[in-house]
Amino acid sequence: MLLAVIVTLARIESETGIIGWELIVGGLAVGTIIGAWMALRVEMTGMPEMVALFNGFGGGASALVALSEVLSRLDAGNIPEGIPLYATWIAIGLSGLVGWITLSGSLVAMMKLKGGFSLPGGKWVRFPTWGPPWLNSVKVLLLFACLGFIWLSIQEPTNEQWIYGLIACATLLGILFVLPIGGADMPVVVSLLNSLSGIAAAFTGFVLMNNVLIIAGSMVGAAGLILTFIMCKAMNRELRDVLFKAFGGGSDRETVTRTKVGSDPDEVAMLCDGIAKCIIVPGYGMAVSQCQHQVREFAEILE
Repeated sequence: MLLAVIVTLARIESETGIIGWELIVGGLAVGTIIGAWMALRVEMTGMPEMVALFNGFGGGASALVALSEVLSRLDAGNIPEGIPLYATWIAIGLSGLVGWITLSGSLVAMMKLKGGFSLPGGKWVRFPTWGPPWLNSVKVLLLFACLGFIWLSIQEPTNEQWIYGLIACATLLGILFVLPIGGADMPVVVSLLNSLSGIAAAFTGFVLMNNVLIIAGSMVGAAGLILTFIMCKAMNRELRDVLFKAFGGGSDRETVTRTKVGSDPDEVAMLCDGIAKCIIVPGYGMAVSQCQHQVREFAEILE
């Protein structure tokens, strides 16, 4: 992506010239400092949240570039006609659609991986996992609404309301896209969001006519999608089940007939008191119950 930025700046400088180099260099410097500070400060247990957040930043950057492109064209009156109008506005619309979905969905994924967020007063609010069956219909309607706004923006390219309607629907779709998914399937969702950030960058490359951005975005999108399917196969899950079905839900739930062996904290404490070594193997159950932070605290106590 840095290479795409450099190539784009070099091309603009050679063709028309750039006014305000100090703003561009300042923005790159601020972004580099913030990114390095976040990467050095984060602990290994918080790495999934950071990956999800950076995915959202990538999608948000693509969406903002698409928005700035359409607003600059409207301000300058540079609106193409015929086939160029369809090609340009569809690329801008798809870049914004995928970008805003990636941004809002990644923020929700980060909050779910973190377990919640802290209010200014210090109160910790747990982020919910909520997804009734009718929510899938709402997501489909929002997707068609986004496509409808793209079509309306082509029919009335000077009307900015269709662009803002697309942003609102795509943002809400991204939130509802991740909200029903439990912690066990969250790695798959983060990988899929990574793929979407690359796809958004590729669409932005079509908007800017930047081949490097198209190639880089396509590579990220394809690699992320392949990784998503590999992770689903390793977890014995279908991608459609991850996205549209609640974990463990359904009327065809299997009935457990074997004897259930339970334990209590006192029993576990007695076992740990008399052992020399303890190996904690994080598994699917820990991800489903979202107790990774409690497991880390338990390991620190044992140490």
